[in-house]
Amino acid sequence: MAHIILMWLINALSVYATASLLGGIYVKSFWSALIVALVLGLINAVVKPVLVFFSIPFIIVTLGLFLLVINALMLMLSAALVEGFSVAGFGWAVLGSLVISLVSWMISTVFNI
Repeated sequence: MAHIILMWLINALSVYATASLLGGIYVKSFWSALIVALVLGLINAVVKPVLVFFSIPFIIVTLGLFLLVINALMLMLSAALVEGFSVAGFGWAVLGSLVISLVSWMISTVFNI
């Protein structure tokens, strides 16, 4: 249970840092980033596997790059569901999903999680 909470906090920190780094992504407060991390985690657990399954041909043809599109769509869906979080457009969502992943990976690596 502690590992799940720690990963949730790392993802919230990643969302908050991404909003600070990129002009096209806005988060109102760290509390909003916590909610975004929770919603994004739930969306990635429920909706993303279905989208990945139905888009396997596109993923294969694009050598996996279509997963960036799916990640961007998940981030935009989170922005639509959470008040206090917005993404300016699809390009910002692609860039934001990349930065969130990188920041989350770096934090997890530093703390050996």
